[in-house]
Amino acid sequence: MTQITKMTVAIPQIKATSFLTVADLSSEELVQVLDYAAHLKALRKAGTPHPLLQRKAVAMYFEKPSNRTRVSFEVGIFDLGAHPFMLRKEEINLGVRETIADTARTLSRYVDGIMIRTFAQKDVEELAEWATVPVINGLTDEHHPCQILADLQSMRESFGPDLKGRKLVFVGDGNNMAHSLLEGGALMGMDVTIACPASHQPLPAIVDKVKTMAAQTGSTIEISDDLEKAAEGASVLYTDVWASMGQESEKAEREKAFTRFQVNAELLARSESDAIVLHCLPAHRGEEITADTFEKYADIIFNQAENRLHAQKAIMAVLMG
Repeated sequence: MTQITKMTVAIPQIKATSFLTVADLSSEELVQVLDYAAHLKALRKAGTPHPLLQRKAVAMYFEKPSNRTRVSFEVGIFDLGAHPFMLRKEEINLGVRETIADTARTLSRYVDGIMIRTFAQKDVEELAEWATVPVINGLTDEHHPCQILADLQSMRESFGPDLKGRKLVFVGDGNNMAHSLLEGGALMGMDVTIACPASHQPLPAIVDKVKTMAAQTGSTIEISDDLEKAAEGASVLYTDVWASMGQESEKAEREKAFTRFQVNAELLARSESDAIVLHCLPAHRGEEITADTFEKYADIIFNQAENRLHAQKAIMAVLMG
């Protein structure tokens, strides 16, 4: 096996000091981060050490628990030579025990970066405003930028590095995934359609912002409740659970609203012949995706999950390296 040295690719330089939304990056910066994620993935596969953050420390704060987010960040931080610190809600209780500003200023004296997975986007923004170290959004109710880095990395592995003109269709709720996919797709020059019930559309302010971004990259943005029409010509069919964490009380209402918004063989038949299916997991087979469709694309979906590790390492290296 050919050895790959850790000096093969320089760490990209970006203007942002934190990563709170995909739109914090320019189109060029996003491509550079994705290129670097591919480089770090190759290094890991080759067994080549890359302790870019040696002797640094990264705090991970979770108000929303997670399998993939915690494991991928903790392993990634360790891979980069840094030390991860897991902080539970009962230890920090953001904005309750003390102000978010005070928490940010205190943690900044101890660690070199903060990853936060919580509910309110405004809390992440306030934390970043007062912190003097990079803050990375591990998920809020409004955005999920780290997931989209992994998604775009997976798309590039299937279609090549240039995604311009490819059609991405997200099937389901106009939620944090829809918001971040709109931003990431627009920055990459992809045509993005959110296929969702009229009652569960993305936030208008985010759609308007993304349309302005799309005008600069030549992509198109569409919000539609016509699922079959939306799938025509799609290169990527992407879905997510109908009821996310914190929406358990809405489960019955959401099942009724989303019944026909399912990725299945019939929908795939309307897409491009080389189309792929993506899912950010966990998957509820028989709801947002059929079991046979999930298993047909399981290798791609779990590679997508793996890419959380590599993409997050890239953004950490860029911000803290």
